[in-house]
Amino acid sequence: MCLLRRVKAARQVAMRWTPNKVTAMRVAVGFAAVSLFGRGPWANLAAVGLTVATIALDALDGHIARRKNLATPMGAQLDILGDRMIENVYFTYFAVVGMVSLWLPVFFFARGAATDFLRGLATRSGYSGWGANAMLKTWWGRALVASRWSRGLYAGMKCLCFCYLGLELALARGPVALLSAMSADRQMLVRLGAHVLTWMTAGFCLLRGLPVVAEGWRFVSGAAPLREAKRAAQGAL
Repeated sequence: MCLLRRVKAARQVAMRWTPNKVTAMRVAVGFAAVSLFGRGPWANLAAVGLTVATIALDALDGHIARRKNLATPMGAQLDILGDRMIENVYFTYFAVVGMVSLWLPVFFFARGAATDFLRGLATRSGYSGWGANAMLKTWWGRALVASRWSRGLYAGMKCLCFCYLGLELALARGPVALLSAMSADRQMLVRLGAHVLTWMTAGFCLLRGLPVVAEGWRFVSGAAPLREAKRAAQGAL
């Protein structure tokens, strides 16, 4: 009886964890991580650990939504909003301290605003983010944007990028860096690696946004509402 009560209590606790709550926690952990950067090498290392936790929570909310059948249009929008907030706060911080180009957060903000605008128009026209009525109709669009491998690869690249910059901040940058005795050549290689990694992440982000722009433009031009009107007229006949 005691064992059954424990199992029942554990299930009740698990049911209280919803995808939206995990998304909110992910954003809070991400902001906590960024607030620790620049406060000393050990705080930077702690921020790197919280960054890994942030990306792990990004995977967890989707897992809970699929396993418990809790996926909703509102949850999908909150998940995207959480992604935008995390991306922008990290890249903005690293741009402010001079570790990445200022154009990097500008790019992520512009790309996110454009794709979210098109998704909003699609939603108003009756389309969703997944399923038979999904906004993306082409196989390559769904593969680049909605597939698990694409989402997982993008999350992994962002995690690697943020952790690399955080470790550079802790180990090799500033007068209190843990490895401040690094030679100029090694520091240059570390900087080169940071630039390559960040712009590779930006390039894949751009690639994932192209299908949304290509297939979402019909909602701007008015072609999609026209098709829906034709379908409604044919259905009435």
